[in-house]
Amino acid sequence: MKIQSRISPAAYKSEDFIGKYQKLIKDTVIPYQYTVLCDEAPDTEKSHVVQNFVNAGKAVKGEDVGDGFYGMVFQDSDAAKWIEAAAYSLADFPDAELEKTVDELIEKIEAAQDTDGYLNTYFTIKDKDKRWTNLSEGHELYCSGHMMEAACAYYEVTGKRVLLDVMLRNAEHIYNHFIAEGHEGYPGHPEVELALMKMYRCTGNKHCLELAEHFINVRGVDKHFYEKEKEKYDWTVWGNNRSDYDYQQSGKPVREQTDATGHSVRAVYLYTGMADLASETNDKSLFDACKTLWNSITQKRMYITGGIGSTVIGEAFSVDYDLPSDTAYAETCASIGLMFFASRMLENEVNSEYADIMETAFYNTVLAGMQLDGKRFFYVNPLEIIPGISGVSPTHRHDLTERPKWYTCACCPPNAARLISSFGQYAYGENDTTAFCHLFAGGTVEFRNGMKLACKTAYPYDFTVTYKIEKGGTIAVRIPAWSKNYTVELNGETKSMSAEKGYVYISVEDGDSVKLILDGTPRFVYASTKVPELSGKTALCRGPLVYCFEGADNENDVLSVSLKRGGKVNIGSFDNNLLSGTVQLTAEAVRREDSNTLYSSDAPIEKEYTAVAVPYYTWGNRGENQMRVWMNEMR
Repeated sequence: MKIQSRISPAAYKSEDFIGKYQKLIKDTVIPYQYTVLCDEAPDTEKSHVVQNFVNAGKAVKGEDVGDGFYGMVFQDSDAAKWIEAAAYSLADFPDAELEKTVDELIEKIEAAQDTDGYLNTYFTIKDKDKRWTNLSEGHELYCSGHMMEAACAYYEVTGKRVLLDVMLRNAEHIYNHFIAEGHEGYPGHPEVELALMKMYRCTGNKHCLELAEHFINVRGVDKHFYEKEKEKYDWTVWGNNRSDYDYQQSGKPVREQTDATGHSVRAVYLYTGMADLASETNDKSLFDACKTLWNSITQKRMYITGGIGSTVIGEAFSVDYDLPSDTAYAETCASIGLMFFASRMLENEVNSEYADIMETAFYNTVLAGMQLDGKRFFYVNPLEIIPGISGVSPTHRHDLTERPKWYTCACCPPNAARLISSFGQYAYGENDTTAFCHLFAGGTVEFRNGMKLACKTAYPYDFTVTYKIEKGGTIAVRIPAWSKNYTVELNGETKSMSAEKGYVYISVEDGDSVKLILDGTPRFVYASTKVPELSGKTALCRGPLVYCFEGADNENDVLSVSLKRGGKVNIGSFDNNLLSGTVQLTAEAVRREDSNTLYSSDAPIEKEYTAVAVPYYTWGNRGENQMRVWMNEMR
């Protein structure tokens, strides 16, 4: 049984920092991304997503499909994530023209659905006879999952159920295939599990709950399933190694898995579905498995930025403490998935460690995945960039120095848009008696339990958060682990309050004011000595923000700079004209002069230096230059 639930999509009206980002999504990102989906954006990677649905609709009618299918096997999911982002945006910014555009796209999607409920443009246009014969690579369930999420979001915001009914028919088709008819299998790319849980809560359809439970429970019971599938059908998309059980999260039943392994996005999407099911059904063994996997990620396999998946080989987790900065993969989608996982863990157990990680992932890797103007995107999020090596050397080719406009595999840009647009559902939660403030987001919130509050804050650059209570009850406010000191005031009176699993619980009445003052002191962070890459290094953080050092602020050379241990750190003033509004930090440092030879026996000449740092999410917005998060440290 859920301890607390996410708020409804329309419950949060944003302001301040989050409001600025959500307006950017509305004004720039959503329109731009739709031109990409329609192949109308100049000098941008072709997408063909909308035309794929048009052509699939022709195929369903037996008509000529024109230019056929173009793109990745999972191309449909880009449209689904765009619709979901648009839906959440409409909750905050009603827009008749945008709603009309979404409705027109949904008409095309509805026309592309086969009479038996099947929906997938790749197989409808190209390979109808190969449906459900390559679960390892085919992404049919993955695409269905994303479209289910879009359908729920659009229905919850607009009340329109055309897409919801399409996806209910699709869910029934999937139910008939895997449960009624008894076909074996589970998703190669988990996603449908968490989506089916959303469908169940949105519609009450118990087949959706049964399907989610089925896919989670059968996964890994027969670890050889994908091998047998290949022997039976013998066709491939990418030539996956069907015997790499860890990569596929299929080596053991999910309750027996102890390490986060394989493709990082697939892993956290799976774990999200598991945690969601555990909270819905009060499945203690499943939640215990989730906690074990959570600890595997956050204690041994996660970057300081909330990035996960350290290797480009398979976009995957590697092994414990293998966290290289300069070859990091840390896909934007993976950190988004980590936020999903954290939010579902909070529904099982109100514990600030989940919200702390959710916050870290958002303010660092997720925001870094999008350029400040909303027009370019990172797929990969390294913690060190050296022009001439990064993006060039065969070992570093994936770590780009600047964000591209779009990708052939374009999962990350619309994923970031839908996450930012729905931020309120991660920031706030509720149960019958309590309003939970997991993240600090300015704006107004109306809870189903009758409570209503307005939050005012300049977070993440100012650390005072004020809640004006319009309708009272109990408010639970997170105290971040990074804040060594905090003060809680109720109606101007300081209250001595201890946190319970990282939350303070305050009884409030109509008209009350609650003020939380957190500790915004900059801090040096050190990695475990078990991380070989980070020996002798330190990182600089303030609040939820990880800072980095760019060449643009440091004489085009951060490699020769070492921070002084215990050195003074100064906080700059908020500058609206710098990187869309930010605060620089300056730190006492030493710069070594280059000997101009590859190796030298002469001790380097060192000079006092003041190093300048900016938030990691802002890097790469001033042209190609060096960047480092982890800096050498000197006594």
